[in-house]
Amino acid sequence: MQNVELGNFEKYASTPSNPNWENIISRKFPLYQRNTDLRNDFERDYTRILHSTAFRRLKRKTQVFFSPDNDHICTRVEHVMHVESISHTIAKALGLNTSLTRAIAISHDLGHSPFGHSGEKILSKFSVEDIGVPFWHEKNGLDFVDFVELLEDNNGYKQNLNLTYGVRDGIISHCGEIDENSIRPRNDFIDLDDYLQPSQFAPYTWEACVVKIADRISYVLRDIEDAITVGILDSQLKDLYDLLGLDVNHNLNNTNVIHDLIYDLCTNSSPEKGLCFSEKAVNLLNQIKAFNYKNIYFSDRLRRSTRYFEIVLSEIYNLLKSFYSDNNLLSNLEKIASTYPLLGNSFMDFVKQYYPVENRGNLKNTILFSFGNKSDFCKCILYYISGMTDHFAIDVYQEIIGF
Repeated sequence: MQNVELGNFEKYASTPSNPNWENIISRKFPLYQRNTDLRNDFERDYTRILHSTAFRRLKRKTQVFFSPDNDHICTRVEHVMHVESISHTIAKALGLNTSLTRAIAISHDLGHSPFGHSGEKILSKFSVEDIGVPFWHEKNGLDFVDFVELLEDNNGYKQNLNLTYGVRDGIISHCGEIDENSIRPRNDFIDLDDYLQPSQFAPYTWEACVVKIADRISYVLRDIEDAITVGILDSQLKDLYDLLGLDVNHNLNNTNVIHDLIYDLCTNSSPEKGLCFSEKAVNLLNQIKAFNYKNIYFSDRLRRSTRYFEIVLSEIYNLLKSFYSDNNLLSNLEKIASTYPLLGNSFMDFVKQYYPVENRGNLKNTILFSFGNKSDFCKCILYYISGMTDHFAIDVYQEIIGF
């Protein structure tokens, strides 16, 4: 990368020389150790995330377009890998800790529900009505790695992921829907439970700041490529090409735009100014974002699919909620399994992992819910549904309405 001062953030990286190092690598509980482990703390986090079921399910979750039969439409896992690639490039150029950056990037969207942001809004409506707090994927992602996702330890016991503070902070702080140009980390080592809404606090590390801005870079033109593939932008392509300064016969190349934005960010950022673009680049990003909202995210094509998603998720949520009983919850859930085996058995398995049932077997995870608390039960349903893939949610819906 010519004419760039490489590594100008190096002394601020999340390394043992950083004064916040012990906070960044801290975990809620000590993680089991192996004498033969070759990985550092963040590399262990990376592989714990990679082996989690929540990460595996990202390959069948909507990014923007619900298109299960088209292999060339971006899914949530492809977006995550784009963010990892972009953030790794930026972090390496600036001299930051790439292991921490990659771990945050690969985990940043673990909390997404089926059907993308449409599904998130639908679940948030249920959450506000029955629990009194909104559902948002950054907080749900933190809850998943802290409480929901389970991995077997070296003794065969299932425990929560128990990630480092630096990665957990990056998950809940990653919201890429940002309008400010300059991003810099906060100074305070806060309790992450203090987060009440997206982007309430700045990230704690420069590495998390990198992922936050890489999230924004990754989707602006990738969503346009998908929109062209599904035929949404046929009549608006001239406006788009005028915006990008391209001839109409020129192929739209997302990788070229990403390259230019990364270079612009790295040449304009400094520890004093923060992570920032040139005025030209940030204006272009904002114009593309406005174009996407007008012509893609608010398009009739997406509005139609959103109405279907609301029907699917409402039927699942309301059916499960109707079986609540403060005295006979488990027996009621067994009735679901007899009538709706796909839904009932999978939900029963989920419940037994997080309620204080007598035989917890090899579980050493946190008990999240009380049998006598309906709000807890509603929260349990939301966690369960948010972990579904698009396909599984539709299969469950088809089971509910079938005979």
